[in-house]
Amino acid sequence: MTHLPTRYLGELAVSAQGLGCMGMSHGYGTSDDAQSIATLHRALDLGVTLLDTADFYGAGHNEELIGRAVAGRRDEVVLATKFGFVNRLGEPTRVRGDAAYVRQACEASLRRLGVDHIDLYYQHRVDPQVPIEETVGTMAELVQEGKVRHLGLSEAGAQTIRRAHAVHPIAALQSEWSLWTRDLEPEIAPVCRELGIGLVPFSPLGRGFLTGQYQSVEGLSENDVRRTQPRFADGNLERNLAIVEKLNELAEAKGVTTGQLALAWVQGRGTDVVPIPGTRRQRYLQENLAALAVELSPEDLAAIEAAASPERIAGTRYDATSLTFVNH
Repeated sequence: MTHLPTRYLGELAVSAQGLGCMGMSHGYGTSDDAQSIATLHRALDLGVTLLDTADFYGAGHNEELIGRAVAGRRDEVVLATKFGFVNRLGEPTRVRGDAAYVRQACEASLRRLGVDHIDLYYQHRVDPQVPIEETVGTMAELVQEGKVRHLGLSEAGAQTIRRAHAVHPIAALQSEWSLWTRDLEPEIAPVCRELGIGLVPFSPLGRGFLTGQYQSVEGLSENDVRRTQPRFADGNLERNLAIVEKLNELAEAKGVTTGQLALAWVQGRGTDVVPIPGTRRQRYLQENLAALAVELSPEDLAAIEAAASPERIAGTRYDATSLTFVNH
């Protein structure tokens, strides 16, 4: 097994880059379990320790898949999963953070993962109907019972993070952060740093768009979530492609792929930052990990930020409904 650099989420030591596993079961069209498990095993062989899943991904399938992949290798893995989204057939998706549901969700995740504890347990989205003190208080009881080791939040706002951390130390905040999503930077990231909370950017490659591989949505599966996202819509897509073209030029001049350039930018946001790019394929896993060795000079950073400045990004990161779940 290879060893990657170590970073810390609170007091939790993890590899400097993790692996987001959602796409192996959810969101990006059909997948192949055998291929996914081979990629997970390769990730462990290459020194990735942080595997990220959620009970919502594939309605539990993703946790079961991860459980199968890590069987016999549990001591090599920091298992992170999330609870909170409830999606009943025929009903709109909602969020639950009440004490009874937290316990119910944790027991179900332990069962699907086939483990006796979860290393990092996140609330997937904040439930606006339940005080964060109730949710995190229950999560803290799970820590005391040995079912969970460390606690996290996902897409929480600055004041919620403060209130949660006052109940029990929060190890990590998982939120979207990339060259085209920088909501964390003005207020949320500084609060996390003040409190010693690590940052786990998901979609650090802009749902694959910042790799430069997508020119339209035509090649995407009919059930691919990107078909519904504003940044991939007609009009916005063309403006965003112009940004990627600039990044392509910068990457070529540096001798790296566009994805590696974009990922190195996220990786360089701080030593408390552990991105979790997702992939189902070993080729892209290895390409992403190679971004750890990419060094960006001040001149590189200036050119990258000029190419992908926030005011140039066209469209919001989610549709209006999905945006109601973030930064509470």
